[in-house]
Amino acid sequence: MKAFAYLTPVNEKEAIGALGPDRDKVMVLGGGQDLLARMKDYVAQPDRVVNIKNALDATIAATPDGGLKIGAAVKIADLAEHAQVAKLYPALARAAGEVGTPQIRNQGTVGGNINQRPRCWYFRNEEFFCLKKGGNRCFAPNGENQFHAIFGNGPTHIVHPSSLAVPAVAYGAKFRLAGPKGERIVEARDYFTMPTMANVQTENVLAPDELFTHVILPPPGNVKTGHYEVRYKASHDWPIAFATVVLAMDGDTIKSARVVMGAVAPVPWRAQAAEQARSRRSPANASTTGRRPPPRKPRSRAQGR
Repeated sequence: MKAFAYLTPVNEKEAIGALGPDRDKVMVLGGGQDLLARMKDYVAQPDRVVNIKNALDATIAATPDGGLKIGAAVKIADLAEHAQVAKLYPALARAAGEVGTPQIRNQGTVGGNINQRPRCWYFRNEEFFCLKKGGNRCFAPNGENQFHAIFGNGPTHIVHPSSLAVPAVAYGAKFRLAGPKGERIVEARDYFTMPTMANVQTENVLAPDELFTHVILPPPGNVKTGHYEVRYKASHDWPIAFATVVLAMDGDTIKSARVVMGAVAPVPWRAQAAEQARSRRSPANASTTGRRPPPRKPRSRAQGR
């Protein structure tokens, strides 16, 4: 591991002051589940590491409108076990409880999970100088790609790995970001970015000198929700695919639906055809009589996941 300077700011202002314009030279450490692994594998080699564990909010608080404000430094285990989260946003609590192992959940943070880098084995291997690392090609199309994107492909074919980002988008969350120019609030659905050649080395709109500080959840209203994950192993394993469903109800009728999928695209992916098929139906009928989505052009596995 490369030698680096280590800073431990004690508040948000100090933490922002420790950052800089170059995201490759200054990196933020929360729980360390992602960054330390990349540093040990020589994928990340920062000159400075800023430990924000004691600088950011680690609480879950009610908002005046009846929602919740979750600090980025909240442990994933605390999120999963929080009574109000389980009551108001059960799909989020369940997603948090599915993350990794108890050890990982007790160390990892909400902000770290949402902002973790891709788990693509080419990106994580120092031997492959891929697009994500400043190279000129993505190795997935002609390589081992069984766990890569099936939606929104190219120019890089990563899938977004965050378990918490998917329910955040489904519940209509907003994210608070803070930097030297002040704070800004970004809709969760707009935070994650589809890859282009212009932004291929990033996965979201967070600037190098900004901090991700809070998840702000709106009041849930009259909704029915669910979260489901598919994985090879029942113990610690990355999901092959997962989804959160949030149905806004009008009596016994689905007024509107949000169906968001994870591990299938470079961003948390809205299944819009499924959402439209379920709107204005009863939950019982929506699963069996919904309009079938239009047929897709077949993909080879080299194009997909």
